[in-house]
Amino acid sequence: MEYTVFGKTGLKVSKMGLGGAPLAGDFGATDEAEVQRVIHEAVDSGINFIDTAPLYGRGESERRIGRALEGGYRERVVLASKAARSDMRYDYKTIVQSVEDSLQRLRTDRLDLVQLHDVETQPFELIVEEAIPALEKLRDDGKVRFLGVSTRHLDLLMRYMRTGSFDSVQFYARYMLLDHTAKDALLPLARELNLGVINGSVLGMGILAETPAPFLGEETLARAREGIAKLDFLRTKEGPGGLIEPAMRFSFANPDIHVTLSGVATLAALRMNVALCDGRGLNAEDQAKVYELFQGNTVF
Repeated sequence: MEYTVFGKTGLKVSKMGLGGAPLAGDFGATDEAEVQRVIHEAVDSGINFIDTAPLYGRGESERRIGRALEGGYRERVVLASKAARSDMRYDYKTIVQSVEDSLQRLRTDRLDLVQLHDVETQPFELIVEEAIPALEKLRDDGKVRFLGVSTRHLDLLMRYMRTGSFDSVQFYARYMLLDHTAKDALLPLARELNLGVINGSVLGMGILAETPAPFLGEETLARAREGIAKLDFLRTKEGPGGLIEPAMRFSFANPDIHVTLSGVATLAALRMNVALCDGRGLNAEDQAKVYELFQGNTVF
C-alpha cells in the first residue's frame, strides 16, 4: 500500500481509500457480513481512509461502517463523511444535525473530515453564510477535525476552493480514462492551495468495469461506449473488467491525487484493487495517448 500526505492537514493517508456507497447496496445487493469482512480486511491490508455519506443507503452505509469499526478499528482510520443530503436545505441547523446524526450512526465522537456534499444543489450564498459557519462551529467543538467540499462540477468546486474555508476537495468521474478534465485547472489550483484531493468513481460509476450503475441513462451510456471502443490498447484481459487495472493505475499514479476511492463490496474486488496500489502507473506512451484521445471530453 502506498501512502501520501493529505494536503495541509498533515494526515498520512493511503492512496487507496474505501468508498462507502457500495457498502450500503447503492450499486447492487450486498451482504452485511461480507461488508464487515471487507472493511476489516481493507484496514488490515493498509487502507486507512474510509469515505461515506448520509446519502448512501439513507444512512445504512454509515451504520455498517460504524459497526465494523468497533473493537479498535476506528482508531486506525481517517474517517470521512459528508453533510448533508441534496434533498435538504443546507442551512446552519440542518448541517449541524446532519453531522450529529452521522456521529451516532458511525459510533464515534469525532469525524476526521466532513465534506459538504453535492454543493451544486444549493445556493452559493447559503453555503457561505450558513453551512460553512456550521462546520466551523463543529470543528471548534472538537466534533470535526477538517472541512471539505464535494461536487463533480469543477468550476463550482474551484469557486469554493478559493474561499479559503476548506482543507480538501472531492470530485467524481473527473479524473478517469474517459474524462480527465480535473487535471487542466482544478488539480493545479489544489496543489497551489495545498488541499487534500479525493478522486471518486475512477471507474465512472461502473462504466469502465463494463457494469454500469443501473440509474445511468442511455445517452450517458452511449457516450461511454464510444470512448471505451478507443481503449482496447489498454485492456489487460478480454471481456468485461479488462479496463479496471489501467483505470485504477491511471489515478493512483497521479501525485496530485491523494486518495483514490475504491467502491467495493466483496473481498475479491477489494483484493484485486489493493494489489494495484503499488506505485506503478500507465507507461508514458499509453498515458499520453489517453490524454490526447479524451482531452476536454466529458461523460456525465
